[in-house]
Amino acid sequence: MKNFFLIISIIFLIVITTVTKNSTKKIENTIFSTKENISALKDIYGLVLLDYNFLTSPKKLLEYQSRYFEKDLIPIDINKIQEVKRKNNKLIISDFKNKN
Repeated sequence: MKNFFLIISIIFLIVITTVTKNSTKKIENTIFSTKENISALKDIYGLVLLDYNFLTSPKKLLEYQSRYFEKDLIPIDINKIQEVKRKNNKLIISDFKNKN
C-alpha cells in the first residue's frame, strides 16, 4: 500500500511538472512574439518620425513652396482671416482674431 501511494505521488508530480512546463512554454512564446512585434513597431516608428521630421522641416517646406507652389501661394494679412460655421442651415461668418 505504501508503494502504491509513492507511485501515485510520483505520477502526480510528473503530470503537474509537465502541465507547468507546457504552460510556461506557451507564455514564453507569447512574450517573445510580443517583444518581436514591439521591436518591429519601434523600427517603423523611427522611420516614420525621421520621414516626418525631414519632410516638415522649414527648409524643406520652403523648398517645396518654391518648387511646386511658386505662383499659387500668396501672402495674406492674418487680421483678415475669418471663421465660417454652419448653424441651422445658415452660414455664420465671424472674425477669427476675436476668438483668441
